[in-house]
Amino acid sequence: MINLKQVSCRLGEQQFLYNLQIPQGQVVAIMGASGSGKSTLLNLLAGFISTDKNTARITIGAQRIDLLEPAKRPVTSLFQEHNLFAHMSAFNNLALGIRSSLKLTDLEKQQVDEALEQVGLKGLGSRFPKELSGGQRQRVALGRALVRRKPVLLLDEPFSALDPALRQEMSALVKRLATQHQLTVLLVTHEPKDALELANSVVFVEAGRAHWSGSSSEFLQQNDRHIKAYLGQSC
Repeated sequence: MINLKQVSCRLGEQQFLYNLQIPQGQVVAIMGASGSGKSTLLNLLAGFISTDKNTARITIGAQRIDLLEPAKRPVTSLFQEHNLFAHMSAFNNLALGIRSSLKLTDLEKQQVDEALEQVGLKGLGSRFPKELSGGQRQRVALGRALVRRKPVLLLDEPFSALDPALRQEMSALVKRLATQHQLTVLLVTHEPKDALELANSVVFVEAGRAHWSGSSSEFLQQNDRHIKAYLGQSC
């Protein structure tokens, strides 16, 4: 279980406070209106934003992580901007997830090759980002997240710039890899379709709080006025 207790911060004039339990080993959609605090939730988990309360506590399983530096937390983040290095091959961009020096052992090189194959880029490791399509570049970024071998993957709308067919393809890939690697995936998305097709459960964020959480099918049937307004349904 991922547990957030009294996890808060202030950004500008807005206060955020999260008390939330997230089941491990699932794909969880983080949904809510723009500015509600979806990305802030992920950034607090990753350690990119510090909590402002001494009483805050974030645990993953039995491990407390809120006192750890971002690099030492058992999470990997993937954003809409894939942040690939243009002067490096796809292989080396993945290899950075293991070792920044790129001085890999034979076993680590094998892990990179396996990750390339798992994300559908077998034989393309020597290509540079400019030689890859948008979808392929996102696959490289996903592969780099995989080789880090962290149990929690945070996805902040990584596929929103892709066309619908490619978005669906990448969503299916994430779901398959999450099962294969036993990952817990938190996916920020604005698409209710993602909640049904990709996620096991949903956390709905409203005004800087975790307003509702439950199964994906239950989410689309809620009578809560905030959820209905978000889904464009009449109350």
